Amino acid sequence: LQIPLLEQTMRRTRETTPQSALAFNKRRKNIRHAFSINRKYLTAFTGKHVGVVDDVMTTGETMREAAVCLKRAGAARVTCLVFARTPP
Repeated sequence: LQIPLLEQTMRRTRETTPQSALAFNKRRKNIRHAFSINRKYLTAFTGKHVGVVDDVMTTGETMREAAVCLKRAGAARVTCLVFARTPP
């Protein structure tokens, strides 16, 4: 597909409790502002459609926060793809 793969574009800015250890209603607050864009890629997403790939999604809060972070960095659109979904 000729889609560039940019690895390590995001980094965790603070330690968080593992999402799996928290009740669903506490996960958004736990992961909020936990990521930032690697300085090397600060302008790489401006106006772009970005895809984020994750292995397993439970509540979707980590993917949501990643998308918010990318939008803050200028991404025009973010599509999240996961390989597996845990039961709610």
